[in-house]
Amino acid sequence: MSLELIPIVLGVAGIVIALLIFAMLSKMPSGSGKVKEIADDIHNGAMVFMKREYTILIGFVVVLFIALYVGFGTWYTPVAFLTGAACSGIAGYFGMFSATKANVRTTVAANEKGSAAALSVAFYGGSIMGLTVAAMGLIGLGSLYYFFGGTEHVHAIHGFGMGASTVALFSRVGGGIFTKSADVGADLVGKIEAGIPEDDPRNPGVIADNVGDNVGDVAGMGSDIFESYCGSMIACIAIASTMLPATISIMGGSQSDLMFLPLALASVGLVCSILGIFIVKMFSNKAADVALRMGTIGAALLFVMAAYVLMHKLGISTAVWWCVVAGAVGGIIIGLVTEYYTGGKPVRTLAKSGETGPATVMISGLALGMESVVVPVITLAGIIMLTSVLLPEGAGIYGVGIAAVGMLATVGITMAIDAYGPVADNAGGIAEMAGLGEKTREITDGLDEVGNTTAAIGKGFAIGAAGLAALALIAAFIETISFSVPNFSLDIGNPKVLMGMFLGGIFPFLVSAMTMRAVGDAAFDLIKEIRRQFKDIPGLMEGTAKPDSNKCVDIATTAALKRMIPPGLLAVISPVVIGFALGAAALGGMLGGALITCVLMALMMANAGGAWDNAKKYVEKGNFGGKGTDTHAAVVVGDTVGDPFKDTSGPAMNILINVMAIVSLVIAPLLAKMPNGIFG
Repeated sequence: MSLELIPIVLGVAGIVIALLIFAMLSKMPSGSGKVKEIADDIHNGAMVFMKREYTILIGFVVVLFIALYVGFGTWYTPVAFLTGAACSGIAGYFGMFSATKANVRTTVAANEKGSAAALSVAFYGGSIMGLTVAAMGLIGLGSLYYFFGGTEHVHAIHGFGMGASTVALFSRVGGGIFTKSADVGADLVGKIEAGIPEDDPRNPGVIADNVGDNVGDVAGMGSDIFESYCGSMIACIAIASTMLPATISIMGGSQSDLMFLPLALASVGLVCSILGIFIVKMFSNKAADVALRMGTIGAALLFVMAAYVLMHKLGISTAVWWCVVAGAVGGIIIGLVTEYYTGGKPVRTLAKSGETGPATVMISGLALGMESVVVPVITLAGIIMLTSVLLPEGAGIYGVGIAAVGMLATVGITMAIDAYGPVADNAGGIAEMAGLGEKTREITDGLDEVGNTTAAIGKGFAIGAAGLAALALIAAFIETISFSVPNFSLDIGNPKVLMGMFLGGIFPFLVSAMTMRAVGDAAFDLIKEIRRQFKDIPGLMEGTAKPDSNKCVDIATTAALKRMIPPGLLAVISPVVIGFALGAAALGGMLGGALITCVLMALMMANAGGAWDNAKKYVEKGNFGGKGTDTHAAVVVGDTVGDPFKDTSGPAMNILINVMAIVSLVIAPLLAKMPNGIFG
């Protein structure tokens, strides 16, 4: 078999395994009566949102497809773009469909069989998402490489990343606006005004809140990781395709070997992820956090060893393998730092600050978020420095791309553990709404608590991976321009580069403002509807009448889809405008400025938001007075602000920089023909 076919074959195998897990999941008990009714409402709400979101996305994709065909005059890049969008869309849809089938089965397993069975079911739901993300990336990108990798059309592969990033942007931003507007609306009216528990069936917003967990944290997160996963591989392929013969000879292997290496590493990573899933299953009778850690660490160790064997077989320098190790270790460090700031001593300190009111909660949370960026950024800087030392001049940036691939290669198990979180969260919500009792809720709460930690770690991991992937894409953009424009560089002494850096710093703040405001406006609409239902539906507070949950889902869906369009357009159009108007140097500077600002803001918002969330949960366990106290009210305010921080605006930063970088890489061949721009 040709080596180039292996990623495609393994990708198909990954899909087959995901389908087998789904078939096994489908045969598990799904409950009856009220349990089934609630689960169907969540599933149907999620599917309605996805259908409406994808309808808008299809129109946007068609417009960009036509624009790419007109710009390039060939079908290669537009078809690659369409393939990337389709693969990302399929992964997100199938993953969320599975998650909304797994949630109720987790609830039933917790109620009838206990903690170990519930963990297995929830993890199976997440595994389908993880395997689908990894497999669709290998099938789509592997197929394009097979047809274009050895031809003059290799640059067309960049279109795949643009397609994946476009879908990711809308899925993450739209899903984030939906989930946080529903969460904020349900909490403020239910917990604060009405004084009823979280996930109380009397609250009209709780179904929308549970739907939001899926569209934001399963489909949105999946598309986020998918575009970083593919973007890192595309960047390595692009850099290797322009590498000088002298550099290639030092690194070992041939140019085609170096171009194929990221796909080969991802293929090995998929196999290790599948083994990691089996490891979690083997340890499912242990504590949930132990089982999940064993799977993650086991998959990472297997991957590092397999990567060494792969390098040896391809005749590539051991120095490149150390870049893979640097990426894998860097991902673990960022994850552990995130876990500390969102689940360790800083959270308990933050919870205590609630004793003096919401103002001190906000001050302490912002300070925590700002401090939390230090170690992750030093880690990223260390990876960049290490790769530049390990590899010859001109190849260090290829090492950064390979480090990003190393961080993301086991995305199958990483995404599985991340998607497990919202499945467990939904299971708890269904148990509460169906009144299954304290014992069942205790099991689902235990799984959910672990899920909160894995979700926080996943966000930190996603930010680090996105930062490295974007840096590699920016380097690929520079190499592509340099290939046609001699002596092209991003010299900070060049006024255009400096101007571009300042312009780039604007976009993360602007997109954050747009998404935060979108959550506030959408939550306002939802709050009015929930208040109306409490007032106008007789017997709702007494539990003798049913809320109109579908109305709340519809309001959140409409608000999210309407407000996701401006940030999406801004991310796609801004590189085109800056590049063609001011030139390639200004665009390169813009990408650099946006990269640094995006990474810093993403880390700060994700960690502050996660800490506020867990500080609220810490108080709700009975600490510092527990529920119903002034301290509880103060930390709920912090959690309400933190929700859009960690689940809407923060995640949008990852995708913003990757979208801008991949669009710049796609248009680089056109910019090379007019490097100074229209006004240059």
